[in-house]
Amino acid sequence: MSIPEHHRHWLLELLIWWEGRITPRQLAEHWQVSRQHASSLLQDYLKAHPNSLDYQPSNKDYQPTEHFQPRLLTQDVTEYLEWATRQTLPPRKDNLSQLPHEILQHPPRRATPQIMRPLVQALRENRRLDVGYISLTHPDNQGRIIIPHHFVNNGQRWHLRAWCEKSQGFRDFVLSRFRGEPELLDTSPITPDQDEGWNTQLTLILEPDPRLTPQQKQVLEEDYAMQNGQLKINTRACLANYLLKSLQVHPRILEGEPEAQQLVIVNKDDIKPWLFG
Repeated sequence: MSIPEHHRHWLLELLIWWEGRITPRQLAEHWQVSRQHASSLLQDYLKAHPNSLDYQPSNKDYQPTEHFQPRLLTQDVTEYLEWATRQTLPPRKDNLSQLPHEILQHPPRRATPQIMRPLVQALRENRRLDVGYISLTHPDNQGRIIIPHHFVNNGQRWHLRAWCEKSQGFRDFVLSRFRGEPELLDTSPITPDQDEGWNTQLTLILEPDPRLTPQQKQVLEEDYAMQNGQLKINTRACLANYLLKSLQVHPRILEGEPEAQQLVIVNKDDIKPWLFG
């Protein structure tokens, strides 16, 4: 299997920067090559960037040194999370087969490797985590213990779904609001199976704002490929509010102009228990 050098080095840097370690086994599994071949590719990187990684015999992994500096990364955590959740490739270095296009970019949210590495490890090993966290409700840095189980992209930003011992419930934690360096603790009996909001499936039923003209309604019905004038979307209950927000649907109020509202929720009573506020 021929792996372009740009792809090889990008993945190495991505894992080292955001996870703090890398093993030949990881690379072999991802690239579907032998572990020996993966080790040789790792050595190629070290030849090009000496003193950037240290081998740790006790863990059988490579970790970044103080001299490590990623050269191919944006250093935006979104780049890592999109790879880790979708296995996306790095940006192409050529323009072959690409159509002219532009992608709207949201402002990057602050998340450092020092914060992300313990979060990733705790999630994979089902461990408790002592973290500092701020919010608009509590702008002072509050310590709390959480047990994370999923990273979630709500369309605008990434957050962490986790059990919060302080609140005694599952909550969403915005990645950019963690502070300090999280401390890994022991394993926890809390599992994603206990998250009712995560495991409850809802069907959102939407239709064009009734104040629109028949012609305007038809435009929306065709836009969303509606069936019998309705759009049905399945989602996890705890994500329903984010989905409605991304569609600019206000479940409690109507915009002054129907052209601004466009869609309304039909089964409001079904989702009411899962709305914020």
